[in-house]
Amino acid sequence: MSLQGITERLQAAEREHGRPTCSTKLIAVSKIQPNERVHAVLSDGHRVFGENRVQESLKKWPAFKKEFEGIELHLIGPLQSNKTRQAMELFDAIHSVDRPKLSTSIARIAQEIGHCPEIFIQVNTGLEPQKAGILPQDTDDFIKGCRALDLPIKGLMCIPPAEKNPTHHFALLAKIAKNNGLSGLSMGMSGDFETAVAHGATHVRVGSAIFGERINVDGQ
Repeated sequence: MSLQGITERLQAAEREHGRPTCSTKLIAVSKIQPNERVHAVLSDGHRVFGENRVQESLKKWPAFKKEFEGIELHLIGPLQSNKTRQAMELFDAIHSVDRPKLSTSIARIAQEIGHCPEIFIQVNTGLEPQKAGILPQDTDDFIKGCRALDLPIKGLMCIPPAEKNPTHHFALLAKIAKNNGLSGLSMGMSGDFETAVAHGATHVRVGSAIFGERINVDGQ
């Protein structure tokens, strides 16, 4: 597959499910990808990318931002509280806000630096103990708390359990978002983004289908 192929599939899914063309933002997940692959996708004109780790991103993206205009970066991996300031200075959106300590830290730093990335709240729709994310039954109260901090809540994010049908999880995330007046739905990856589009995804996160299989670096 390629960037063009994924874009064509995404637009076909939008047409099939009555969605406006280009209503779903394609986040090219570039984590642990060699710089030459990322450079090639940038040269093809794509500008929206997702990363998992703040430190890796700080090594990669400042140089790319000097070379290419209009880059939009999304943090889609877990955010440690001690990396919050660095993340807020680099990323345009954070998709993994999932606990009061982190939301409070973001709000405090936003006041200090005068801006805040778009915020997505990560929901653990599969109730998986090993996975980050606020539990579905706690999400309404957590959203209220984030709004009380004046955080710019764009929407919700989920990562369904591996090897399970994601339909229920996408539908649940869409329901929680609707109940809370949120329009953003960050859901769907390389293997299921078309199903996510059918359930209203506004952001899909696609990595290997665009870049090829990841190459491990430094044991990651």
